Amino acid sequence: MWALEQPCPERPPPLLADTPAALLAALAGAALGAAALVAGGWLPGAALAVAGVAAGHGALLATALAWALGGRTLPGVGLVALLALAALAARSHPLGLLAYAGPPLVVARLAARGRLAALGLGGGVPLRGVAAGAALGALLGGHLLVSASLTLGVAVGARPAGELLGALAYDAGANVLAAECFFRGALFARAQRRWPAAGAAALSTGAYVLRYLVDPLLPKSVELVVGAAFYLTLLGAANCWLLRRSGSLLPGLASALVFFAAWRLCDAP
Repeated sequence: MWALEQPCPERPPPLLADTPAALLAALAGAALGAAALVAGGWLPGAALAVAGVAAGHGALLATALAWALGGRTLPGVGLVALLALAALAARSHPLGLLAYAGPPLVVARLAARGRLAALGLGGGVPLRGVAAGAALGALLGGHLLVSASLTLGVAVGARPAGELLGALAYDAGANVLAAECFFRGALFARAQRRWPAAGAAALSTGAYVLRYLVDPLLPKSVELVVGAAFYLTLLGAANCWLLRRSGSLLPGLASALVFFAAWRLCDAP
């Protein structure tokens, strides 16, 4: 009788429920098509970089939004278009990097309307949590700079100012935004409803590190790859902890933005 009187616990949906498979297939096809056209000399090499930004980061953002919005893909399609325009603008004019403000503004607008609470974006801004995240990112980034300069001979702060600003704009508007929304706000949040937090963090962090290891922009020397995997593992695990502790994605966003700002100061030999 006791078992009959107790409410049946609601089972969470499958881990990959509401994934926009058709949109992801279209993005993969567009990226492969761009690669073929560039290889054939029909498009300049910059077209492949633009397609990579739109397809890679757009896939992560569109999936995160679809999971948060019950399968709706239209906001994700809009963000893919904004990412493509931002990447194209940044390569076309020095002030084009300002276009990377578009995706964060769209995400902020959706969050202000209360539509992204499932991603940890909604309600007030946890100022103490954001400060803690920024401090954690500064700690990891500072350690990275010291280690890279002393052990690998990496020059610090040698990049031209314009190149550095472009990289920071790309991180804020595409790289960090997409990674934190998907790997923490979407994947980790879903996984921890099914498994212990440690297992969910391991899944999220492992996928996060893999995303960067297959990135063609990452230098492929063994030392740099091992170093990148080490620091990204620490960053990913720390950001999972920040999300679990604060209930907000903002501390993790602050942590990753500060860390990648330090990352961009490194100029591999």
